[in-house]
Amino acid sequence: MVRTQIYLDERQKSALDKLSVERGASVSDLIRQAVDHFIAKASTDFEEALEQSFGIWKSKHRAGESSEYVRKLRSEWKERDRRS
Repeated sequence: MVRTQIYLDERQKSALDKLSVERGASVSDLIRQAVDHFIAKASTDFEEALEQSFGIWKSKHRAGESSEYVRKLRSEWKERDRRS
């Protein structure tokens, strides 16, 4: 394990101390569990967003011509930059 330091406000420290007694676990263990939960949730959120975005272009007309679409967007950006 790697040692690290964190700052908690009084409310957080008090709540962790209470949970520590209730669960018979150290504050450090509770923090590690919370970090694991946060990491798992963040990974799940990203994977869910990725899954939901899969195939969003399939219903678009001329979706197969994505490079043409990107070139068109970039030319519009360049034109906008020239005007400003």
